[in-house]
Amino acid sequence: MNKIWLVIQREYLTRVQKKSFIIMSILGPVLMAALMIVPVYLAKMSDEVKTVGIVDESGFFIEAFENTEKIKFNVMHMDIDDAKKAYETMSYDMVLYIPEPAYTYPSKIFIYSSKEPGMLVENYIRSSINNDLRTMRLKDAGVSKDVISAMKNKINLRSISIDDTGKEEERSGTLNLILGFVLALSIYFFIFMYGTQVMRGVLEEKTSRIIEVIISSIKPFQLMMGKIIGIAFVGLTQLLLWVILTGGIVTAVQSTFSSELEQVQQYQAQKTGQMMDPSNNVEVTKDYSKTTEFLSAILSIDFKVIIGSFLFYFLFGYLLYGALFAAVGSAVDNETDTQQFIMPITIPLILSIVSIQSVANNPDGPLAFWLSMIPFTSPVSMMVRIPYGVPYWQLGLSMLILTLSFVLFTWFAGKIYRIGILMYGKKPSYKEIWKWIKYS
Repeated sequence: MNKIWLVIQREYLTRVQKKSFIIMSILGPVLMAALMIVPVYLAKMSDEVKTVGIVDESGFFIEAFENTEKIKFNVMHMDIDDAKKAYETMSYDMVLYIPEPAYTYPSKIFIYSSKEPGMLVENYIRSSINNDLRTMRLKDAGVSKDVISAMKNKINLRSISIDDTGKEEERSGTLNLILGFVLALSIYFFIFMYGTQVMRGVLEEKTSRIIEVIISSIKPFQLMMGKIIGIAFVGLTQLLLWVILTGGIVTAVQSTFSSELEQVQQYQAQKTGQMMDPSNNVEVTKDYSKTTEFLSAILSIDFKVIIGSFLFYFLFGYLLYGALFAAVGSAVDNETDTQQFIMPITIPLILSIVSIQSVANNPDGPLAFWLSMIPFTSPVSMMVRIPYGVPYWQLGLSMLILTLSFVLFTWFAGKIYRIGILMYGKKPSYKEIWKWIKYS
């Protein structure tokens, strides 16, 4: 055990002391956050207020356009030819021209501008025109104003989960999909990246012949386990650094949305009949903002189960694949020869990534169930299911199968490793590798 610990220390320290590890551990979360934040920030900077001049020959749509923070409308009391000549001198960005209809209503409208008006402006104008035109046609058909007004009301669909005790909690399918996708991709990324590091480390030591010196003082299985566990600690260290930085981001978000969070707490208390508005003795309104709805869904997520499951599948998924990658590295003499053995190992992992959407669409279906039970796909597929809620017996069974599979395949990998690590100048076949496994 002492020798394994020495190998673990060597593998861990040689990697965490590299500048590339330190830089990526610190900048990784920052870069990912920047990919989401910077485009939004740049978009907000570039979103200047557009002023639209309206020339409405039909006379139907003067009041159809409401000003927004980004789009302002003004009526131009002139014909279209004069408007096209004068709109820039009048500080307008464009002219919206609605021609006089040949029959009942205009069939086409036009935007004149020297610059591209942008998708936001075009979509808003198109939506405003269509809504107003729909209202006018309903009025012409004899539909009352009350009915027309009622037709404009939108339904706010909210998803509520009910457990066996009857407890209700807000949930968001979109949030669950994003969370499951991020967790699954993270596990896939770490397994592939650190598993490849194990394989390359074994291959480098084998090709440099330093392995012959090492094997004289330590058993091959001890060396393999030391390398796998040591690199696992490297991955956990990097993950811990990312969690700490993420915690800082979460704290900043909580402080930013403190009022929204307070509203969420009031809403959740009101749902259980514990909260009444003291000013007028009526229930707190349920018509809260989308941000509050989103935060309410976040608060309903069982992060203890998610974090615990993530750490388990992160560790044991890597250990399973790390042992197989180590066996492949020991069996060949160069990285080119690894391709024929890597492909069968990585196909289940790739399949689990390809199946993310299918699993998310039906997290309780047979495909999702079996993918979350098969040890080679469960680290990714189970993390997609967990945000939606997985029965504890399924979670426990999946963990048990993965643990037993790790023990079994590590034993197989150890038998390949002890022979393959000292084999040179020969490209082994699957048949020969099977003989190595059967050797006592």
